Amino acid sequence: MRSLKGKSATNYSSRTKTAAEIPIPGLKKSKEKRFKEVRNAKAQRDFFIDDRIECGMVLKGTEVKSIRAGQAQISESFVRLQDDKATLYHCHIPAYTFGTDANHNPYRPRQLLMHKKEYLNWFMQIQSGGKAIIPLRLYFSKGLVKIEIGLCRAKKQYDKRDDLKEAVELREAQQMVKHHL
Repeated sequence: MRSLKGKSATNYSSRTKTAAEIPIPGLKKSKEKRFKEVRNAKAQRDFFIDDRIECGMVLKGTEVKSIRAGQAQISESFVRLQDDKATLYHCHIPAYTFGTDANHNPYRPRQLLMHKKEYLNWFMQIQSGGKAIIPLRLYFSKGLVKIEIGLCRAKKQYDKRDDLKEAVELREAQQMVKHHL
């Protein structure tokens, strides 16, 4: 056996490095944040959200690529329940930049996938009046595009003002606590 002159034998293990452990020269890790989700900022401001559910969407391949690039917009969109289907309207998913002539229409109606029991429950609540179905956020879950939709009631102007006052008071209280600690 060979002498190691003051070095322990454990430093010289026969374990090989995995591909992830080997540094590649010239390769920098991307600091860009990956797509997390698209939120509907107007939904919290303009509506009381009574109920929420997660639905799947029927999409084309170029639409999925555009969503993954973070280019979708759901702020002006809404959902209609008709013909035993839930359909999303006015959801803007721009054409994929590297797509071919087979690119999708950016404003086409998109079918939502929801359970029949949920569909019937929400259909009855919509029929009673005064409620709308609004998309709240669009995101990926286990590689699939999901959309969270909410059963909403519209806020009146005085409700919006009350919410704004509460937000200002909360912000001021947080600043007072921050400055006194």
